[in-house]
This record gives sequence, structure tokens and C-alpha cells, in this order.
Amino acid sequence: MAISLLPLQRLLENPRYAGIYHLPLSGQAALKAAAAAAGFAVFEVGLGDADRIDEVLAKLGHDLDLPRWYGQNYDALKDCLSDFSWHEAPGYVVIVSRAETLAAENPAAFRTLNEVIAAVIDEWRSRDVPMWVFYDLRADGLASLPTLA
Repeated sequence: MAISLLPLQRLLENPRYAGIYHLPLSGQAALKAAAAAAGFAVFEVGLGDADRIDEVLAKLGHDLDLPRWYGQNYDALKDCLSDFSWHEAPGYVVIVSRAETLAAENPAAFRTLNEVIAAVIDEWRSRDVPMWVFYDLRADGLASLPTLA
């Protein structure tokens, strides 16, 4: 029996609910399928064992295929993620794996990174474009989407 992805797709298409969430491994396939059905750009970022923000920013730049002018700092990350002219789509999904090392070893940097991402999501929301970021870890303050929990 096929599972309908339409409720998840409709949720993803609504920028009002876009944000930073925990994504259980069991929900990744459904999320990717629903995002693809919506025509969204889907990016996967693997942070490995990066525990320093400079390593994380470099990995984000590489895995998100950010423009060459990306300066590997918070401001440049915000600028690049706020302007996907190099990868236009009706919405964006970023799946980040292996962030637990940064979260554990450098919680201040992890918090600042998420503040930058939240500001970007708010900026896209003001343009009525959904941007979602999902972590495969359960960190304080990260909720799960009810349709994937």
C-alpha cells in the first residue's frame, strides 16, 4: 500500500510552518519525495566529525554548492542562503547530518549557526517562499514534524 505524500508536500509548501526541525532517519525518504513533488531544491550536508565552526562553514559551502564568492563566515552564509539566484526553486530543503559533534563540542557556535539559519528562513518567509532545515539529531529546541514523527 502506497503512502500518500500529499499532506507532507502541502505542509512543506506552506512557508508559515517552515523552520528548523529534527528529522528522524525514518522520515528522510518521505521528506525527499514530498520536496521533489513540490519542485523544491533539496540539499544534503554532511558535517562528519566537525567540531569547529570554520570546518562546518566550509562543509556547508561545499555541500550546498555555494557561489565561489562565499567567504565561509556567518555573514556570507546568510547572504548566500538568502539569495538562491544560483539555484532558483519554489522552496528549499536542507538536510544536515552529523551535527552532534558541533552541538556537543561547541554549543555557542551551533546556537549562532541556527540563529543565522532562522534569520534566513524568516527572510524567505517574508517573500512567501518556504525554506526548511532538518537535522538528524535531537537537540534542545528542535521539534519533529508531526507527519514524520
